[in-house]
Amino acid sequence: MKDEGKTMQITVERTGGFTGIPVTKIIDSKTLPQQEAARLHKMMTEADFFKLPTTISSSPQPDRFQYRITVEQEAKQHSVTVDETVVPANLKPLLNWLMAQPAQPATH
Repeated sequence: MKDEGKTMQITVERTGGFTGIPVTKIIDSKTLPQQEAARLHKMMTEADFFKLPTTISSSPQPDRFQYRITVEQEAKQHSVTVDETVVPANLKPLLNWLMAQPAQPATH
């Protein structure tokens, strides 16, 4: 994989849901164990993330989550906003992995 050695920073923001409490997680591949970083790069490649459209939406539904995933890798940056009901199959493993990561403390 040509991008495997490149570090990336991923921000995932989840909004909506029953409580409406937003969740933001920031993952920096250079802070991950080597095996997890390789797994992350594999999921990014399988999702073909940088070729996904910027918005993947369905008709509005109450109490559903919306995710915004922003990836910065060297000079590239791409954001995808997706409704939970229409997450493409190739993006699901990446989204599930990102949401399973511990939340980062806010740095203001």
